[in-house]
Amino acid sequence: MMESPQILWRRWLIFNVVGAIGIGVQLATLMALTQGAGLHFLLATALAVETAVLHNFVWHERWTWSDRAARDRSGRWKRLWRFHATNGALSMVGNVALMQVFVGLWAMNHTLANLVAIAVCSTLNFFASDHLVFPRTHAR
Repeated sequence: MMESPQILWRRWLIFNVVGAIGIGVQLATLMALTQGAGLHFLLATALAVETAVLHNFVWHERWTWSDRAARDRSGRWKRLWRFHATNGALSMVGNVALMQVFVGLWAMNHTLANLVAIAVCSTLNFFASDHLVFPRTHAR
């Protein structure tokens, strides 16, 4: 059964709120690791993405798709694995590849480049989460 457009729209908005907070987490981590710890921008990007992925999963589980997660509380670890396999992989590969192009080839500021990379990956992540990580079930 399809969800109503209103429910899908609400999920999309919540997804973006969580994502916006996750962007803050990712950028803060990126800055701390590059400017504070002096890590190479690609390693720092990977660690920052992982931090944001974990943050976002927790909030999507508790807020964005809480109704679906509540139906299968014992499946949390499976959802975390699926979230990493979809959102995590899309974010990690997409962010690192785009950062290599934007910063490594085009000499773009790493913070601005990271924002652009995040924007490119977000829509794919929403649909992966909606269909693969937190799939609809017919049972109520």
